[in-house]
Parts: sequence; structure tokens; C-alpha cells
Amino acid sequence: MGLNDGFEIFDIMFIIIPIFFVLVAGIILFTFIKGIKTWSHNNKQPRLTVVAVVVSKRLQVSGGGDDHSSSTWYYATFQVESGDRMEFSVGGREYGLLAEGDVGELNFQGTRYHGFTRNQAGA
Repeated sequence: MGLNDGFEIFDIMFIIIPIFFVLVAGIILFTFIKGIKTWSHNNKQPRLTVVAVVVSKRLQVSGGGDDHSSSTWYYATFQVESGDRMEFSVGGREYGLLAEGDVGELNFQGTRYHGFTRNQAGA
């Protein structure tokens, strides 16, 4: 072990740490720009109401470790008359009110879910 061994490790860390921060900042910036582009794209799309069927529901849970905190995302997939299927992120309350097989009017704009109105039985 020479006197310069400690300085070599310091030199490597002096290079690696800034690269790490630049990569993290780049990922955050990319995610932010992608979100803005999606938001802008959705705003340019017409708001549509179409007849659709709820074909499936799913949820995604992350976290829930030792501190017992977790996050849950809710999704519903709708099939329109043409046979095309679209999955939208929905709120927890809306997720609970939707049932597979429900038929009604789906209201959306691009990839943005605006609501689903179930057809009343006998209507």
C-alpha cells in the first residue's frame, strides 16, 4: 500500500458521484418532459363518449414494507363496439363502482379517463 492509494479512491469517487447525479437528474427531466408531452397531447384530442363494456379491472400496489406505507393504482379496461380495448387509470372510488360486464357510455380524451355512465337495466 502506497501513499497514493487513498487519493486514487478519492479520484474515482470524485468522478462517479457527479456522473450519478447527472444520470438521476436526466431521468427526472425525461420523466417530466414525457408527462408534459402526454398532457399536451391529451388536451389536443377531442373529448369522446362511446358505448363500451368493462372487460377487466386490475390494481397495482407498491410499497407496504416495514413502515406499512403503500401506494395503490387502479385500472379498468373497456371494449368499444369496434372491438378495440382501452385501459385507463381510474380513481379508487370509481374502481369500486365498476363491475366487469357493465355496459354504458365511456367518456375519455386521449389517454385521459373522464368517466363511465352505466346503462340502467330496462332503459
